[in-house]
Amino acid sequence: MNKASIRNLVTYGLALGLSLIFCGCGGSFAPNGDPGLAEQSDITVAGSQPGITPFIASVQLSGQSVAQLSSVEFNILPKPGSLSQPVDVTWSLNALSNRGYVQSNSINLPVFGLYAGYNNPVTFRLTFNDGTQQQLIYQVATQPYADPTGVYLNPTIVKARAPGSTLGFNFFVVKSLLDSPVIIDTDGQLRWAVPSTPTADVYFGNGQFVTGSGSGPSVTLLQMDGTQSAAATNLPQPLLFSFNHNIDPGPNGLLAEFSGTDDLGDSVEDIVAEIAPFSGQPPYEIFDMADILTSYMLKNGDDPTAFVRPGVDWFHSNASTYDPSDNTVIISSRENFLIKVNYSTHDIVWIFGDPTKYWYTFPSLRAKALTLDAGGDYPIGQHAVSITSDGYMMVFNDGLGSVNEPPGESAGISRTFSEVSAYSVNTAKMTAQQVWSFDYGKSIYSPVCGSSYEAAGNSYLVDFATADNYQQMRLVGVDSSLNVAFDFQYASPTICGAGWNAIPIPLEDLQIN
Repeated sequence: MNKASIRNLVTYGLALGLSLIFCGCGGSFAPNGDPGLAEQSDITVAGSQPGITPFIASVQLSGQSVAQLSSVEFNILPKPGSLSQPVDVTWSLNALSNRGYVQSNSINLPVFGLYAGYNNPVTFRLTFNDGTQQQLIYQVATQPYADPTGVYLNPTIVKARAPGSTLGFNFFVVKSLLDSPVIIDTDGQLRWAVPSTPTADVYFGNGQFVTGSGSGPSVTLLQMDGTQSAAATNLPQPLLFSFNHNIDPGPNGLLAEFSGTDDLGDSVEDIVAEIAPFSGQPPYEIFDMADILTSYMLKNGDDPTAFVRPGVDWFHSNASTYDPSDNTVIISSRENFLIKVNYSTHDIVWIFGDPTKYWYTFPSLRAKALTLDAGGDYPIGQHAVSITSDGYMMVFNDGLGSVNEPPGESAGISRTFSEVSAYSVNTAKMTAQQVWSFDYGKSIYSPVCGSSYEAAGNSYLVDFATADNYQQMRLVGVDSSLNVAFDFQYASPTICGAGWNAIPIPLEDLQIN
């Protein structure tokens, strides 16, 4: 039975007015024609318990055949009229076991992405070690959700997603400063939130959130059922004392921005490290930009003390990304530029930013500067640097000049709008070209915070985090032709509070291993 057939069966059950739908839905046979493990299975749905919020439930699967499973998949049918795809999550049995959800003959399966205040039809596909499958159908009734922030249940739908709109994503995480991260679908429906300590440093991967503390050297794992635990990580002290911005994927672990103390003094938001949060090992690499730039400038005849200023937010790192094409890391310095350094040697490859800013007055830095070719806009006050599937470097180009330059020095250009900018870089010629941009008709200005990330099919999620004079967050879905597919507006009670960063996640096909 395919997924469409399952959904039809669920819809038929709902039409009959059943408050609970549950069936064995048959098993399948092994390749040799013998009855497979699914055909012999005794697993049933024994019941469910509400989760910590209505978006979560714990569904009990019971039977001696649990030991013969390899994975469990759940699928949540969308509401009628929804354009977002079903939530579809596959847990490997190892993942369920490692996270404590498996007992001898039962699984307390975390089911998340439910609609609040709704009877949610959920289907389960149980895959056994011989490849055969059993399907079960169940309905989870949830209570309404009382949003403590008063924000995420009340979007203004500037533009609803229209039938036929082409987007490569259906769900996204909004990183909030008000409470936990939240998950929203492309219909504007809130699909996940839990009580949590707000944090700006958030990464989502393998069905869990990794968060870093802004007040100390600690990492917390936030599971989709709302449970939290400390991660086994090693952050050398006092160098990596606290997280300060984003967490992004690296080649081996996770790239994160830090403040601390180095051999030059107080290091304020100028360190990036690739950490291993799931082990006790120290970071794979540490990119101390104060040390890297000081060393480089000294070797090339400049006095770095006028530029690298310990104890001052002279750099303001806010994002980083690994470029596998040449084994480098690109680091976003909001105050100055984008800078690319070799992952292993930490040598500077290039610098790309507004040449009217203070940094460009130093000959050694100017020697590494990329020239913007054929028009376009330099990255100014940028956030959320990433590499697209086409190999372009993409940033959310805020447009606000420097705010912490020394007295009398140039803060550079400030624009009156924000945009997404994608660049191709020719390292041999030391040039960059703005290949495309999305500026929404130059109608929205988000001076600080914000993000833009690519999803499948060259579609994008754009977060204008501080629109309307810092009062609103605008979440905009953009298709491959740079047409607006949806536009949701949320009140932001604090600067960057509603969602300083947002990123698509594959909740329609999430594999947890």
